Amino acid sequence: MSELTDKDKTIPFFPTHITTEAWVTVGLMAVVLAVGVLGTFFPIGLEERADPMNTPPHVKAHWYFVFLQEMLKYVPKNIGVVLPILGIIAILLWPFFDRRSDSPRARRFRILLTLVVMAGIAILTVMGMRA
Repeated sequence: MSELTDKDKTIPFFPTHITTEAWVTVGLMAVVLAVGVLGTFFPIGLEERADPMNTPPHVKAHWYFVFLQEMLKYVPKNIGVVLPILGIIAILLWPFFDRRSDSPRARRFRILLTLVVMAGIAILTVMGMRA
C-alpha cells in the first residue's frame, strides 16, 4: 500500500472550487429572481400606498432633525429642501472666501449670524417637539 503525499490530499482550486462557487452563485441568483417575481405578482400591502407629498401626522423625525421637518411647514417644499443643502455648502466654503477674518466687524457679523441660525434651529425644534 502506498502512502498518500501532501499533493494527493489537496483539492485543485480551478475546476473544483470554481465550479462549486459558480453553482452557489446560480442558486442565489435563482432565489433572488424567484423572490422578485413572487413580489411582483403577489405584492404584500400593509397599509395604503405611500404618498411622498403627504406625511402622516403621527410620523415625527428624531430630535436632531425636528427643525428640518418643522421648517417644511413654514416655507415652500422646494426651498425647504434646498436651503439646508445650501447652508451646509456655505459652512464648508466659508473659510475659503472669508479673508478679512481679523477685523472686529467681520467677527461680530459671524457671531450674530451664528446666534441667529442657532436660535432659529432651537425655536423650530421646540415648536416641532410640542406639536
